[in-house]
Amino acid sequence: MSAYNVVRMRAKPGRLDELLGYWGDRPLHAGMTGLTVVRTGDRDICLIGCWTGMEALVAARPAMIAELDRHRDKLEDLGRGRGVTDPVSGEAAVERRE
Repeated sequence: MSAYNVVRMRAKPGRLDELLGYWGDRPLHAGMTGLTVVRTGDRDICLIGCWTGMEALVAARPAMIAELDRHRDKLEDLGRGRGVTDPVSGEAAVERRE
């Protein structure tokens, strides 16, 4: 079963295009079958990663955290103790494609 990770974040003013350009050009991690960046507000985005399974997602977490560390200066704190990202992940419960 596929696994997904979703990471919500907010770009600092004037930094959104940098973030979108980075994720539009970078290669996918090993085990990652797709990446979608959804713009949910003026500066708000969600990264949605699709993975071959939880094992691949878990194995890529150190690299994903290192990637995030290079971009923290472009992100705004989300408040309420969350920091600059609001991540969740898990295996697909229902999956449909056309």
